[in-house]
Amino acid sequence: QVQLVESGGGLVQVGGSLRLFCAASGSMAGINAMGWYRQGPGRQREVLAAVTSGGTTNYADSAAVRFTISRDNAKNTMYLQIDNLQPEDTAVYYCAAARRGITLATIFAGYRMDYWGQGTQVTVSS
Repeated sequence: QVQLVESGGGLVQVGGSLRLFCAASGSMAGINAMGWYRQGPGRQREVLAAVTSGGTTNYADSAAVRFTISRDNAKNTMYLQIDNLQPEDTAVYYCAAARRGITLATIFAGYRMDYWGQGTQVTVSS
C-alpha cells in the first residue's frame, strides 16, 4: 500500500503562483509513475501532468504552459508548480500513483490510478 498526502493549496489572487506537494509513504518500490489531477466545480476530474521515477514527464495540453511537475525520489515527494493562476484553476488538486508497469501513455489514456491522496483545495480569486 502507498499513502499520499497533498499540501500547499490555498487562496491566491489571479496571477499568483503556488507549489503543491505530495508526500508519499509505504511500499514505494511498487510504484513508478505519479501524477497530478484536479477537479473543478461541476467538472470531471482531469489529469494534468505525470512523472516517472526516472523523471520523464508528460502534460495535458491545458497544463503544458503554466504547470511544472517534478519529483524528488529521495524525499518521496512530488511537486506541482502552478504559475500565473487563473480563476479557472480553482479546483481540488489530487496526487495519484500507479503501480509499476503503468506507462505515462496509459495514464493519459484514462487509467484509473491505484493510489490517491485526499486532495488539496486551490482557490483563485479575482
